[in-house]
Amino acid sequence: MYLLAAANSNLSAFVILGIIIVLLGSILRYFKQPYIIAYILAGVLLGDYGFGIITDQKLITTMGDIGLILLMFFIGMEISLPGLVKNWKVAVLGTFVQIIASVLLVTGIGYFLGWNANQIITMGFVISLSSSAIVIKILQDSGEINSSTGKNVLSVLLMQDILIVPMMIITNYLGGHAPTMQESVLQIIGGLLVMGAILWIWRKKEIQIPFSQQVEEDHEIQVFVALIICFGCAVLTSFFGLSAALGAFVGGMVIHASCSAPWFHNSLHAFRVMFVALFFVSVGMMIDLKYLTEHWVAVSMIILAVYISNHFINTVVLHYFGRNWKKSIYGGALLGQVGELSFVLGASAYSAQIISDYTYQLTIMVISLTLLISPFWIAMTKKIIGKD
Repeated sequence: MYLLAAANSNLSAFVILGIIIVLLGSILRYFKQPYIIAYILAGVLLGDYGFGIITDQKLITTMGDIGLILLMFFIGMEISLPGLVKNWKVAVLGTFVQIIASVLLVTGIGYFLGWNANQIITMGFVISLSSSAIVIKILQDSGEINSSTGKNVLSVLLMQDILIVPMMIITNYLGGHAPTMQESVLQIIGGLLVMGAILWIWRKKEIQIPFSQQVEEDHEIQVFVALIICFGCAVLTSFFGLSAALGAFVGGMVIHASCSAPWFHNSLHAFRVMFVALFFVSVGMMIDLKYLTEHWVAVSMIILAVYISNHFINTVVLHYFGRNWKKSIYGGALLGQVGELSFVLGASAYSAQIISDYTYQLTIMVISLTLLISPFWIAMTKKIIGKD
């Protein structure tokens, strides 16, 4: 009876969540705003810090992680690798400049807050990462995923996903928890395998998936084959200590090269919509309204500093590589927020006692709110620069 009651409680919560999303989504769609905002607001309203209707945050977060993996898999299916490789200079320079500038910015903030060097470096890493989930969803909705700006931004996001590994290692060192030799070797091997897979796809141009013709005629089997490839690649990179989302992205590029993307897309589209929505709901559930009202000045100052600095740095980098100012400013706006992978860095720093409970709560609040504000910031930027 207890299990039945728990199941009914979860089902009721999901029904209420669906109703809230439909209502908020309809309102926001009327004002031409993306559904992402509805998902995050639904999480705020229904989570522990709202009305407390959804209490199993771990379940929602786990399902949200699945959504992020699916999202990256879909993006991989839409990406032309030769076009992405052509932008490697933007990715490498843009990411490293962003990291260095972010650490310097936090150094100034940390000086007034009394932070030590370890806290400054960690928080600099946290705010240097942009959100693949937000940016990719906005680019998809606007049909700009294959535009010149879209390709440049995607290349930067991919490089950030790769660099999360050395950032995690450095964070562990700062906390006095150096990775073991086995962990280091696995991460190096994993990195080499990912680079090897990308080079193989690039040189091969077109890949033949075994039994693809037989699978293409069976819709039910298609779903399971698509799930196996998507999550199989994610599990493989996770085994080597790399981002699961990175593995899914590479798996998607394999599908793109096999020219099988259409039926993979059709098989998993509904899964992606649902689980990606749950990812943003989980972000909304982290927003503590009481904490926000008590520390709104500090939170507002950091968010403003992050947006201005990230927007400015990425605009300059994109313009340096020959983009006109309008496209560069728009690209800078797309990369202005703090990303979902920063939650991982923040949690790692907190468990290693590099940052205090107050700073960790501040980190969660800043990341969550920049994700919520990002669609408005991007829309405002487009309006100001007159971009259609």
